[in-house]
Amino acid sequence: MSVAPLWPPCLGLFKSVVITLTYLRRNRIQCELAETFGVSQSTVSRAISRVGPLLSRALEDFVPTVEDLDTRVQYIVDGTLLPCWSRRSLYSGKHKTTGMNVQVACTLSGRLAWISDPVDGGRHDTFCLKESAALTDHDPANWIGDKGYVGNDMITPIKKPAGGELVEWQERYNRQVNQVRYVIEQAIAHFKNWNIMHTDYRRPLRTFRQTISTVVALHFYQLTVE
Repeated sequence: MSVAPLWPPCLGLFKSVVITLTYLRRNRIQCELAETFGVSQSTVSRAISRVGPLLSRALEDFVPTVEDLDTRVQYIVDGTLLPCWSRRSLYSGKHKTTGMNVQVACTLSGRLAWISDPVDGGRHDTFCLKESAALTDHDPANWIGDKGYVGNDMITPIKKPAGGELVEWQERYNRQVNQVRYVIEQAIAHFKNWNIMHTDYRRPLRTFRQTISTVVALHFYQLTVE
């Protein structure tokens, strides 16, 4: 009995990998890739569908898990939305669009330490962080976040009281927290150099989680070899 190849035979492994990486990096339309490589759009789609999971599995050892986070290290965390075409169940009121939320943690020096599994974009950052179990074995007081994490015993800016204003020392404290937090925004921006992570996802929603896992694996691998 013949076994179906893992990638389109007319492309071969090398071109299938190139197409997949180009798609993930630039989020190019599949018909454009098909024209570039002289094949059909369906062939490009099959290459991406089959090679993406292979890349994810091949590079999974480079991806830190929650268990790899050091309890002695202070981390900065923030959530970011990875957009996809409008699906009402994934709508984020905060971002005014649809997508999936991942939690991103880095060290005080800005070294990317961890990216969570995706959660539906309609969920709050606090829910997503708890869902990831990142704080289960960690002292929340060693973690820094924005106002979306208030109430988790983390270091966060102070919210304005209802109908009131912050006093001077509270404003100064908030500025100091935000001055530390800027490195997580840089880490997220670097991750989103993969265009597929910051522009609308056009493939079927059922493939989005796998695509996110593939890009996370590629990104951590890239950081390792840089």
